Amino acid sequence: MHSLSIIIPALNEAATLETTLSPLQPWRKAGHQLILVDGGSSDGTASLASPLVDRVLVSTPGRARQMNLGAGAACGDLLLFLHADTRLPTEAERLIHRAVEQRRWGRFDVRLSGRHWLLRVVERMMNWRSCIGGIATGDQGIFVERDLFERVGGYPELPLMEDIVLSKRLKRAAGRPACIHTPLLTSSRRWEQNGILRTILLMWRLRLAFFLGVPADSLARRYRFNTGAGETGARSGGQ
Repeated sequence: MHSLSIIIPALNEAATLETTLSPLQPWRKAGHQLILVDGGSSDGTASLASPLVDRVLVSTPGRARQMNLGAGAACGDLLLFLHADTRLPTEAERLIHRAVEQRRWGRFDVRLSGRHWLLRVVERMMNWRSCIGGIATGDQGIFVERDLFERVGGYPELPLMEDIVLSKRLKRAAGRPACIHTPLLTSSRRWEQNGILRTILLMWRLRLAFFLGVPADSLARRYRFNTGAGETGARSGGQ
């Protein structure tokens, strides 16, 4: 069995963090490591997380930067990157270990927490596109062997689309990801706050622009202008 380090980047997530961290306590008891990387929260995120994780690290904001810092402090030979508003399925540990018997990296299907029918369309499109194209997004709980992650250079320190670039690197180095079809649950708050259809269309435009070579810095500014998200708020093309 591989040892696992779960790395959670967070910025002002005090309201939801306990819901994420409490179900992960059995992982700690089983010998796995839980690392939270705080991007300079002002709401007490780091102090709230402290008794519920093995390490709290503090970073300048930026999801890629935070995840790389967490990976550098990890002890496990498998890394799992988990958003602070995401909950793993009950059997996630078994599913990950079974998946890495066949592939060196992978991701979960995703289910969004809201009930609107458009969110079901978003889920299906994300999961279908990811399996067909072999590209994972951060919402899907990317897991990877640590030596492979280090070999491809980790996350590129981009303000947006960092998980897409990482996926392309991993795909070139080790082939397609394992696709775990038991879904994790991630919050639909950003779709709902900014309008579901509006957010879908925005992310499609950003992904197309990124594909056409528009710099990630410019895309991040567009994202923040349209959504009011902070530096760790972008979902990196997950829609």
